[in-house]
Amino acid sequence: MLAKYALCALLLSHACMPQAQLQRLFGGPALPDPVYYGVQVEAGNVAQVREWLDAGLDPNFLADRIGTGLMIAAWNGDIRMMELLVARGADVNKPNASGERPLMHAAWRGQIQAIQWLLSKGARVNSDSMQWSALHYAVFAGRADAAALLLDKGADINARSTNGSSVIMMAVYEGHDQLVRQLIAKGADLSVKNDRGEGALEWAFKFKHLAIARMVASPAQFVAAASKPSEQWAAPMRSQPVPGKPDATPPPDLAGEKIGELVRMRNILASRGMTDAADKLDRRIAALRVQSARAYRDSIPAAVLEISARRGAPTEQKTRLIVDQPGPPP
Repeated sequence: MLAKYALCALLLSHACMPQAQLQRLFGGPALPDPVYYGVQVEAGNVAQVREWLDAGLDPNFLADRIGTGLMIAAWNGDIRMMELLVARGADVNKPNASGERPLMHAAWRGQIQAIQWLLSKGARVNSDSMQWSALHYAVFAGRADAAALLLDKGADINARSTNGSSVIMMAVYEGHDQLVRQLIAKGADLSVKNDRGEGALEWAFKFKHLAIARMVASPAQFVAAASKPSEQWAAPMRSQPVPGKPDATPPPDLAGEKIGELVRMRNILASRGMTDAADKLDRRIAALRVQSARAYRDSIPAAVLEISARRGAPTEQKTRLIVDQPGPPP
């Protein structure tokens, strides 16, 4: 019985030791599992990651989400963690299973310092032909500053994704007016079509971004597109939130991604007994969900196409698109 109590006391006395130290104490390998590794990198625990690297952990070790530790650090803009991992041999251009590289994760989150740091360490600004690029990710997420930086560093403004969609099509898809203007000013090719035969103008009508449709088309092209039956544009499929990383086709909704990130943070705080902080995040998450739903509802204006013509003069046909713009949220 005394031996049993002594063993329990020994275990309790080591309960607060780092995982690697405990494993060495009991003779096991001083390596984390992918889940625990991801949590510690995401939490910015540089000391713990350094201890694992000292014990022989591969600097390109894959976590259970996003990818390598460097990708998670780039996602969070954690320069200290990035410095440690690259100093120990992490590859700044290593892709994950989805073909994403650390620069793409930094671009998605608009982490300007992380983008600059990765580029200074040899990160490739462009992807291979017909692959998602860091510029695609920055533009889709509405990160105008990140997009401008990548363009200044040589990013291909007309890069095409796996299905042939151009960078400016990402801005059109999400209704980022400022980025559409920015890319047009930089010389983006508006004639590019993806493998479905859709381009910037088609997406502007498909997703009901009529102001953008005027930007990406001549007046004649706009009228011709507006004259087509609405069925031709098909039902738009909105992006859905995907926890942890942007999806390949198409990338997730930014508001949904922010909610997913906050949910993960809330769960970590709750697991550590930090109930007050978790409760605050609960309220923030609830507010964001209401905001996201309201923004989606209010982003779809009602539109009526009015066509007038005389039987004896078909060439004098006139077309007018009447748009009922939504008012401010109640």
